[in-house]
Amino acid sequence: MQPMSSATAKLAAKAAAILAVGALSLTACGGSSTPAASSAGGVQLINSGKLTVCSDVPYEPFEFQKDGKIVGFDMDIAAEVAKDLKAELSVVDSSFEAIETGTALTGCDVSISSISITDTRKAVMDFSEPYLNDDLTLVATEASGITNIDGAKGKKVGVQQATTGAQYAKDKGLDAQQFEDTGLLVQALKAGTIDAALGNQSVLGYAIKDDAKYKRVENYATGEKLGISVKKGNTAMADQVNSTLKRLTDDGSLKKYETTWFGEAAK
Repeated sequence: MQPMSSATAKLAAKAAAILAVGALSLTACGGSSTPAASSAGGVQLINSGKLTVCSDVPYEPFEFQKDGKIVGFDMDIAAEVAKDLKAELSVVDSSFEAIETGTALTGCDVSISSISITDTRKAVMDFSEPYLNDDLTLVATEASGITNIDGAKGKKVGVQQATTGAQYAKDKGLDAQQFEDTGLLVQALKAGTIDAALGNQSVLGYAIKDDAKYKRVENYATGEKLGISVKKGNTAMADQVNSTLKRLTDDGSLKKYETTWFGEAAK
C-alpha cells in the first residue's frame, strides 16, 4: 500500500483544492460568497457563469494535463455541457474518494471522472444516463508469466483505491497494492515495481497500447457503465446533462470522442 504520509498529503492537497474550488482549473472560479445563479434551463450554478466540474486528475485518457490544460475524453464532454449552459468550464482537481462518496459535489456542480454507476453511489448522488460502457481488464508484463487472474495471486498486482477494480481484485482473492490515482498505478507498472494492474479497460488499455512489453491478460465483463454525477435531487442539472449527452450521441460526436481517445480497437 502507498505510504500513508504520501497518500494523506496528496489527499489533503486535493481536499484543499475542493474547498478553494480553484486548483488546476481551466478558468478561475467565483467567490464562495456569490449566491447560486440560474443558467440555461433554470439550472443553478455554484459560481455564476461557470460550470464547476470535479475530476480526479490524472486519469488518462479521461482527464490529464497537457500543455498547461486539462484535456481528455471526459473534458470534451464537460466542455459541451458548459457550452449548452452558456457557461465557462472550470475544472477542479479532486480525490476520487471525494467524488465517489458525493462529497465533492458540495463545491462542484457536477463530477465527471470516469465514474462507474453503482447502487452504492446512487444512494448518495444522482447520475446522468450512461455515456460509456467500461468493463475491467488485467494487464501484465510479458515477463510476469501471468496468464489469468488466478495466476496473479502471489504476484505484485496494483489497483486504484476506492474503485470497482479494487473491489473486484479483493473479491477474487488478490492482495493488491493500492494507489491513489491511475497515473501512479501506471507509473508503478512501467517502473516494474508491480507485475500487473487491474482496472478499467479504457484507461489501462490506453496506457499500454504502444508498448509490446505489456499485454491484456483477461477482460472481465462486469457491466460497468460510466455516468456524470450531480447532487442528489438536482433534477434540473441532471436533465441538462442528459440533453447534452443525447445531442452528442445523435450527432455522432460522442463516438468521435471515443475514437479520438481510445482508438478503434479500444472496445
